[in-house]
Amino acid sequence: IIFDFDGVLADSLEMMLRYSARICKELGHPCQPSSSDLEKLENMSFDELGRQLGIPDEKIAEYTRRVFDLFTSGGELPGIFDGMDDVIVGLARKYKLGLVTGNSSGVVQDFLSRYGLSEYVDEMLCVEDAGTRVVKIRKITNELGEPGGEIYLVGDAVSDISSAREASIKSIAVTWGHQSREKLTAAHPDYLVNSPGELMRLLDTC
Repeated sequence: IIFDFDGVLADSLEMMLRYSARICKELGHPCQPSSSDLEKLENMSFDELGRQLGIPDEKIAEYTRRVFDLFTSGGELPGIFDGMDDVIVGLARKYKLGLVTGNSSGVVQDFLSRYGLSEYVDEMLCVEDAGTRVVKIRKITNELGEPGGEIYLVGDAVSDISSAREASIKSIAVTWGHQSREKLTAAHPDYLVNSPGELMRLLDTC
Protein backbone atom coordinates (compact mmCIF):
# COMPACT_ATOMS: atom_id res chain seq x y z
CA ILE A 1 0.00 0.00 0.00
CA ILE A 2 1.38 3.40 -1.00
CA PHE A 3 0.09 6.39 0.93
CA ASP A 4 0.02 10.03 -0.01
CA PHE A 5 1.01 12.22 2.94
CA ASP A 6 -0.76 15.60 3.03
CA GLY A 7 -4.51 15.13 3.29
CA VAL A 8 -4.28 11.38 3.97
CA LEU A 9 -2.02 11.03 7.00
CA ALA A 10 -1.22 14.66 7.78
CA ASP A 11 -3.94 17.21 8.49
CA SER A 12 -1.90 20.01 6.93
CA LEU A 13 -4.61 22.07 5.21
CA GLU A 14 -4.55 24.99 7.65
CA MET A 15 -0.75 25.19 7.52
CA MET A 16 -0.72 25.08 3.71
CA LEU A 17 -3.23 27.92 3.43
CA ARG A 18 -1.57 30.03 6.13
CA TYR A 19 1.92 29.62 4.67
CA SER A 20 0.63 30.30 1.16
CA ALA A 21 -1.05 33.53 2.28
CA ARG A 22 2.15 34.70 3.97
CA ILE A 23 4.38 33.99 0.95
CA CYS A 24 1.91 35.48 -1.53
CA LYS A 25 1.96 38.69 0.50
CA GLU A 26 5.77 38.69 0.67
CA LEU A 27 5.94 38.30 -3.11
CA GLY A 28 3.64 41.28 -3.64
CA HIS A 29 0.50 39.30 -4.50
CA PRO A 30 -1.63 39.37 -1.33
CA CYS A 31 -4.54 36.94 -1.34
CA GLN A 32 -6.56 34.79 1.01
CA PRO A 33 -6.14 31.14 -0.04
CA SER A 34 -9.00 28.80 0.81
CA SER A 35 -9.88 25.14 0.48
CA SER A 36 -11.78 26.00 -2.71
CA ASP A 37 -8.43 26.80 -4.35
CA LEU A 38 -7.23 23.26 -3.62
CA GLU A 39 -10.55 21.87 -4.84
CA LYS A 40 -9.90 23.34 -8.28
CA LEU A 41 -6.48 21.74 -8.77
CA GLU A 42 -6.09 18.87 -11.21
CA ASN A 43 -2.47 18.39 -10.14
CA MET A 44 -2.01 18.67 -6.38
CA SER A 45 1.31 20.50 -5.98
CA PHE A 46 2.58 23.75 -4.53
CA ASP A 47 3.51 24.94 -8.03
CA GLU A 48 -0.07 24.49 -9.18
CA LEU A 49 -1.49 26.04 -6.03
CA GLY A 50 0.69 29.09 -6.62
CA ARG A 51 -0.65 29.42 -10.14
CA GLN A 52 -4.22 29.04 -8.86
CA LEU A 53 -3.55 31.89 -6.42
CA GLY A 54 -2.36 34.16 -9.22
CA ILE A 55 1.40 34.03 -8.69
CA PRO A 56 3.13 34.90 -12.00
CA ASP A 57 5.04 32.04 -13.64
CA GLU A 58 8.37 33.76 -13.08
CA LYS A 59 7.74 33.73 -9.31
CA ILE A 60 6.34 30.20 -8.96
CA ALA A 61 9.68 28.59 -8.12
CA GLU A 62 10.32 31.25 -5.45
CA TYR A 63 6.81 30.82 -4.03
CA THR A 64 7.24 27.05 -3.77
CA ARG A 65 10.72 27.31 -2.25
CA ARG A 66 9.57 29.76 0.42
CA VAL A 67 6.52 27.67 1.34
CA PHE A 68 8.74 24.61 1.73
CA ASP A 69 11.14 26.67 3.86
CA LEU A 70 8.28 27.44 6.23
CA PHE A 71 7.30 23.78 6.45
CA THR A 72 10.85 22.67 7.18
CA SER A 73 11.96 25.47 9.48
CA GLY A 74 8.74 26.82 10.95
CA GLY A 75 8.99 24.69 14.06
CA GLU A 76 5.55 23.10 13.74
CA LEU A 77 4.24 19.84 12.36
CA PRO A 78 0.77 18.99 11.07
CA GLY A 79 -1.49 16.83 13.15
CA ILE A 80 -2.47 13.32 12.17
CA PHE A 81 -6.03 12.50 11.13
CA ASP A 82 -7.82 10.66 13.92
CA GLY A 83 -7.39 6.93 13.54
CA MET A 84 -4.72 6.97 10.84
CA ASP A 85 -1.97 5.95 13.27
CA ASP A 86 -3.97 2.82 14.11
CA VAL A 87 -4.54 2.17 10.39
CA ILE A 88 -0.81 2.30 9.64
CA VAL A 89 0.10 0.04 12.54
CA GLY A 90 -2.66 -2.42 11.70
CA LEU A 91 -1.97 -2.61 7.98
CA ALA A 92 1.76 -3.05 8.51
CA ARG A 93 1.00 -6.49 9.94
CA LYS A 94 -0.33 -7.60 6.53
CA TYR A 95 1.16 -5.25 3.93
CA LYS A 96 4.39 -3.55 3.03
CA LEU A 97 3.81 0.20 3.27
CA GLY A 98 5.22 2.99 1.13
CA LEU A 99 4.76 6.73 1.12
CA VAL A 100 4.99 9.17 -1.81
CA THR A 101 4.64 12.90 -1.25
CA GLY A 102 5.27 16.34 -2.62
CA ASN A 103 6.34 17.44 0.86
CA SER A 104 9.90 17.42 2.17
CA SER A 105 11.59 14.37 3.68
CA GLY A 106 12.45 16.27 6.87
CA VAL A 107 8.81 17.12 7.56
CA VAL A 108 7.66 13.58 6.82
CA GLN A 109 10.36 11.94 8.92
CA ASP A 110 9.66 14.25 11.88
CA PHE A 111 5.93 13.56 11.52
CA LEU A 112 6.39 9.78 11.44
CA SER A 113 8.71 9.97 14.43
CA ARG A 114 6.32 12.13 16.45
CA TYR A 115 3.46 9.67 15.96
CA GLY A 116 5.54 6.53 16.39
CA LEU A 117 5.12 5.36 12.80
CA SER A 118 8.66 5.39 11.41
CA GLU A 119 9.22 1.65 11.78
CA TYR A 120 6.06 0.83 9.80
CA VAL A 121 6.94 2.65 6.54
CA ASP A 122 9.18 0.50 4.36
CA GLU A 123 9.85 2.96 1.52
CA MET A 124 9.44 6.73 1.21
CA LEU A 125 9.94 9.10 -1.72
CA CYS A 126 9.57 12.85 -1.19
CA VAL A 127 9.90 16.10 -3.12
CA GLU A 128 13.70 15.93 -3.07
CA ASP A 129 13.73 12.59 -4.88
CA ALA A 130 14.05 12.63 -8.66
CA GLY A 131 11.19 11.72 -10.98
CA THR A 132 7.53 12.43 -11.55
CA ARG A 133 4.90 11.15 -9.17
CA VAL A 134 4.21 8.19 -11.46
CA VAL A 135 7.93 7.37 -11.65
CA LYS A 136 8.12 7.42 -7.86
CA ILE A 137 5.06 5.20 -7.53
CA ARG A 138 6.57 2.70 -9.94
CA LYS A 139 9.86 2.74 -8.04
CA ILE A 140 8.12 1.98 -4.75
CA THR A 141 6.05 -0.69 -6.51
CA ASN A 142 9.21 -2.34 -7.80
CA GLU A 143 10.80 -2.20 -4.35
CA LEU A 144 7.84 -3.47 -2.32
CA GLY A 145 5.56 -5.31 -4.72
CA GLU A 146 5.40 -9.05 -5.10
CA PRO A 147 4.61 -10.94 -8.34
CA GLY A 148 0.86 -11.27 -8.63
CA GLY A 149 0.30 -9.07 -5.59
CA GLU A 150 -2.22 -6.23 -5.51
CA ILE A 151 -0.90 -2.69 -5.04
CA TYR A 152 -2.95 0.28 -3.87
CA LEU A 153 -2.37 4.04 -3.80
CA VAL A 154 -4.28 5.86 -1.05
CA GLY A 155 -4.75 9.54 -1.93
CA ASP A 156 -7.01 12.53 -1.44
CA ALA A 157 -6.79 14.20 -4.87
CA VAL A 158 -7.77 13.52 -8.48
CA SER A 159 -4.08 13.60 -9.39
CA ASP A 160 -3.55 10.60 -7.08
CA ILE A 161 -6.27 8.71 -8.93
CA SER A 162 -4.83 9.51 -12.35
CA SER A 163 -1.30 8.68 -11.18
CA ALA A 164 -2.43 5.29 -9.88
CA ARG A 165 -4.17 4.58 -13.18
CA GLU A 166 -1.07 5.52 -15.17
CA ALA A 167 1.07 3.32 -12.93
CA SER A 168 -1.38 0.41 -13.39
CA ILE A 169 -2.26 0.06 -9.71
CA LYS A 170 -5.52 0.40 -7.78
CA SER A 171 -6.60 3.78 -6.38
CA ILE A 172 -8.32 4.38 -3.04
CA ALA A 173 -9.62 7.93 -2.64
CA VAL A 174 -10.23 9.31 0.86
CA THR A 175 -12.79 12.03 1.46
CA TRP A 176 -11.22 13.64 4.56
CA GLY A 177 -8.41 15.35 2.65
CA HIS A 178 -7.97 18.31 0.33
CA GLN A 179 -10.57 17.58 -2.35
CA SER A 180 -14.27 16.85 -2.08
CA ARG A 181 -16.09 13.56 -2.40
CA GLU A 182 -17.84 14.89 -5.52
CA LYS A 183 -14.61 15.78 -7.29
CA LEU A 184 -13.00 12.47 -6.35
CA THR A 185 -16.04 10.47 -7.45
CA ALA A 186 -16.00 12.18 -10.86
CA ALA A 187 -12.40 10.95 -11.33
CA HIS A 188 -13.57 7.30 -10.91
CA PRO A 189 -11.25 5.85 -8.27
CA ASP A 190 -11.30 2.09 -7.81
CA TYR A 191 -12.49 2.62 -4.24
CA LEU A 192 -13.69 5.60 -2.21
CA VAL A 193 -13.74 5.67 1.60
CA ASN A 194 -15.09 8.17 4.08
CA SER A 195 -13.13 7.39 7.24
CA PRO A 196 -9.92 5.72 8.40
CA GLY A 197 -12.03 2.92 9.86
CA GLU A 198 -13.64 2.30 6.48
CA LEU A 199 -10.19 2.28 4.85
CA MET A 200 -9.00 -0.31 7.37
CA ARG A 201 -12.04 -2.52 6.79
CA LEU A 202 -11.62 -2.32 3.01
CA LEU A 203 -7.95 -3.32 3.06
CA ASP A 204 -8.53 -6.00 5.67
CA THR A 205 -10.81 -7.78 3.20
CA CYS A 206 -8.60 -7.39 0.10
